Amino acid sequence: MTPPAQPRPARVRVARPSTAAHGVDGTPTVRTLNGMSAASPSGDQNGKRVLLAKPRGYCAGVDRAVITVEKALEMYGPPVYVRKEIVHNRHVVDTLRERGVIFVDETTEVPEGALVVFSAHGVSPAVHEEAEKRNLRTIDATCPLVTKVHKEVNRFARDDYDIMLIGHHGHEEVEGTSGEAPEHVQLVDTPEDVAQVQVRDPSKVVWLSQTTLSVDETMQRVDQLRERFPEIADPPSDDICYATSNRQVAVKAMAAECDLVLVVGSRNSSNSQRLVEVALQAGASDAHLIDYASEVDPTWLDGVETVGVTSGASVPDVLVMELLDYLAGRGWEDVQEVTTANEKISFALPRELRTGREDKRSSVR
Repeated sequence: MTPPAQPRPARVRVARPSTAAHGVDGTPTVRTLNGMSAASPSGDQNGKRVLLAKPRGYCAGVDRAVITVEKALEMYGPPVYVRKEIVHNRHVVDTLRERGVIFVDETTEVPEGALVVFSAHGVSPAVHEEAEKRNLRTIDATCPLVTKVHKEVNRFARDDYDIMLIGHHGHEEVEGTSGEAPEHVQLVDTPEDVAQVQVRDPSKVVWLSQTTLSVDETMQRVDQLRERFPEIADPPSDDICYATSNRQVAVKAMAAECDLVLVVGSRNSSNSQRLVEVALQAGASDAHLIDYASEVDPTWLDGVETVGVTSGASVPDVLVMELLDYLAGRGWEDVQEVTTANEKISFALPRELRTGREDKRSSVR
């Protein structure tokens, strides 16, 4: 069961969103409720403050995927089957399960003729074929940015390239992407993988990447691959999704000022895990990943003045608000929002669910 929300304290000063992503000199904007700038002293005399990253939380692909499941429940009624977790967030999955969603590992677990939704991470052609054989009704909630990488794999496979896919072993997105052309794709996760890959023609090699990786880590692998294969081609456009990149930039902008960074996200969320790593690499003294405010170890707060708060791209903002309530109850009432980008991207729902209104937001927020 989802832990209950912490009671809201009387005074929590959460920043209003700024109208611009950056100041005139290109630096991130920092605003509190009363409009204090980043250069102004903290409003709380005890020195305790929270730096709240923006952007954070739900991205357009996650919102689309969760709405897809909600609308499937609304239109067809429960049960609705979902292959794997629709997105990697415990709260979202538990909430949808309570509403009648049944999560399965494989389509073979879905009764013949039933409705199954494919998760935001994408699936391979083999999964689509299996679903067709079992006469399943399918709705594909794959993030369009993941679909873009799938199309890149197919394009380069048609041109007979060896494809170096930078990503993490066992991740669902990697499995789906590799499955588009398994005879052409080699997974590169570690420096050891770089040393072991073999290609047929060094002039026909390209690298692609999982969308939720750390930008810095990905470029390290690219540099290592380029040492082995100087002619390796770059993808036609960035594979790391805009939301993953934006959330990392926001964390980098505030990490050096933070004694502690708390990232709200689940353990199996790659982009959330990367935010913890990025925070530490960018100068935060300490950083932890939590699903709920109740998971904060009080000892983490010992001697801490500035706490950074952010969340992964599959995290509803209600969980961040609960964390702010928890911190406010312990003296961190001054909340300053650090804005490095304003996201306005949205994606259309799968065609099976389009009803003429595309302005709905997920209720799991």
